[in-house]
Amino acid sequence: MRVAMIHGILDTGRKFRVLRRFLEARGHRCLAPSLRPSDGRYGLEPLARQFAADIDAAWGPRAPFALIGFSMGGLIARLYLQELSGYRRVDRFFAVAAPMRGTWLASAFPGEGARQMRPGSALLARLDAGAGSLAGVALHSYWTPLDAVIVPPTSSVWTPARNTRFLALCHPCLLRHRPLLEDIARHLDG
Repeated sequence: MRVAMIHGILDTGRKFRVLRRFLEARGHRCLAPSLRPSDGRYGLEPLARQFAADIDAAWGPRAPFALIGFSMGGLIARLYLQELSGYRRVDRFFAVAAPMRGTWLASAFPGEGARQMRPGSALLARLDAGAGSLAGVALHSYWTPLDAVIVPPTSSVWTPARNTRFLALCHPCLLRHRPLLEDIARHLDG
């Protein structure tokens, strides 16, 4: 199965190296583009469009795939799915430590993307209002109560998704947390 991954703020596609190796060893074909600017200074919509162009260039405009979004990448993924019609190609979406209801830590960052990740932002309200388009997508959200980036950590709990809590020691630790990797692989294989 094809699996695309969207990284978070100030990261690159290399953030997924452990998860990517894990999934590729199980026969999955992975793509983790590096989106720019990675701080989201111009907003998350341009990054979603960039992701869409990267996917189309790599796999064509119709090939189906599963999608994994980490942190800010979870919101970029939702923009792709909901506003760029990605829901037509994606049958499984895995949000890992994504600020589905915002994060107060975003107040410490400048730029439009950080404003969009604050609790109560217009973007979050817009995404929630359009979540009905995801009815045909299997939704999974993973979080850790020890997350110091998604504040409060329960902001990663997303009502329409199957929510799974892991005791990973930190925000980026989730991407290396073996039980999480195995859960994603189980849902990709099943």
